[in-house]
Amino acid sequence: MKRYALILLSLILAAGIIAGCSSSSSSGDEKPKDDTKNEDEVVTLNMFQFKVEIAEQLQEMITEFEKEHPNIKVKLETVGGGADYSAALKAKFASGEHPDIFNNGGFKELELWKEHLADLSNEPWAEHVLPIGKVPMTDTDGKLYGMPVNLEGYGFIYNKDLFEEAGIKEPPNTISELKDAAKKLEDKGITPFSAGYGEWWVIGQHLLNIPFAQQEDPVAYIEGLYSGSEKITGNDKFKEFKEVMDTEINSGNDNPLTTDYNTQVTLFASGKTAMLQQGNWTENMISEINPDINMGFLPIPLSDDEATADRLPVGVPNNWVLNKNSEHLEEAKLFLEWMVSSETGKRYITEEFAFIPAFDNIEPNGLGPLGQSILEYSKEDKTIPWTWFRWPDGANKEFAATIQEYAAGKIDYDTVLERFQASWDNLK
Repeated sequence: MKRYALILLSLILAAGIIAGCSSSSSSGDEKPKDDTKNEDEVVTLNMFQFKVEIAEQLQEMITEFEKEHPNIKVKLETVGGGADYSAALKAKFASGEHPDIFNNGGFKELELWKEHLADLSNEPWAEHVLPIGKVPMTDTDGKLYGMPVNLEGYGFIYNKDLFEEAGIKEPPNTISELKDAAKKLEDKGITPFSAGYGEWWVIGQHLLNIPFAQQEDPVAYIEGLYSGSEKITGNDKFKEFKEVMDTEINSGNDNPLTTDYNTQVTLFASGKTAMLQQGNWTENMISEINPDINMGFLPIPLSDDEATADRLPVGVPNNWVLNKNSEHLEEAKLFLEWMVSSETGKRYITEEFAFIPAFDNIEPNGLGPLGQSILEYSKEDKTIPWTWFRWPDGANKEFAATIQEYAAGKIDYDTVLERFQASWDNLK
């Protein structure tokens, strides 16, 4: 009997020990193993961007960031130049492959993508963004959804030495002066223009921006196009637009309709043409081909009106945005902050990217002649806006196709304006 009692007592004690262990392991004092963050875990951010001209330098900057943040890797993918970044981005989201960091132009693009974007209003860098830099990505709710990549401007980049060779003493500011300069260059056997009409964005976006941006009130005019109170057909600025197109086409390189971005820039950089309709983003490429080139900017004039002369289109080319549903949102925010606050990031922006910073805490050191020219035009308030981010989605490509038909001699200019109007009405 005593033996059975001892066995029973042993079983009771064993059960108590097991129960105690079970209770201890499930208590609130110890988190389950799956909920414990592994400090050695490496996080990968997917970055999808469109600026091909800085792809190499951007990768180098990312390498520097990763050295300082060994637990964060940034996988960079670049789609741009002649490729359609917008279509590629839409395809990624449609396939379920959502980048953590990507680009957005603001305005209409902000409306299209807002449901995917993180609110960045309270990020440390936001207070340092220049006023012009906040406009594209500030929504009607007052929140800021993007960080400006930089400020950029464009026009006709010109080779000062070739102009001097042709006896052009003053840079042209009006359409008559531009035509006169083109004739003097041709008389010297110099091709005046690098015409890249094979690129939809060069002609259907940047070039066509000029008659929009030179309206008395560009924003009101565009709103009028949406409401129907304004028209492209019959508008004086769009009538004048014919002159600058004809001048470039008639005094440009052979085969402009098959001339892509790389060919267009290379023709100018190698001294085969005297003018290039592009922006300061080409500075690195031009300087790599011809380090000694002496260049600056000219406006793209529509008429001889002095009131609109000598102004360059300046704006924010694009913005960094974050996917609000990213699993690594905090790490993505850290990367953006590092880009514009660390000495390394700021150096890359100004010296390696040759960017004009859109922040008041980044000194524009190391700018080349094109970047410096844009900065000077901006300081002197001799700028006109970039308006294409306010256009209907897809209008820029339809505009470009119409311009290409005109350049090929398939349609007259009245038809061009009618096509522009029809594209707007169908897409708005």
